[in-house]
Amino acid sequence: MNDVSKDDAVMATLLTRFEKFRLPHALEIKEKVDAGETLTEHELTHLEDVLMDSEKIKAMIDKRPELHDLYAKAVSLYHEITSKALENAKASGPES
Repeated sequence: MNDVSKDDAVMATLLTRFEKFRLPHALEIKEKVDAGETLTEHELTHLEDVLMDSEKIKAMIDKRPELHDLYAKAVSLYHEITSKALENAKASGPES
């Protein structure tokens, strides 16, 4: 498999994972933090994983202008989630 085909296959897999798993989970978490709730350890780990993955795929995204908007919207969504989660954690006071 040449590099272009390999990159296409990797990107297709990443997009499928985003559509079927990451985005629905992100929207569930966003709903939760928008309701003022704090995040579980599992949700925090998920967000950390997404952040690390987004850094890893940035170079591939940079080569694909058609994906720039989607990437920016996804990053914005995760930024909204983490900002609101931090706000909620601060409002809930010190952890017990």
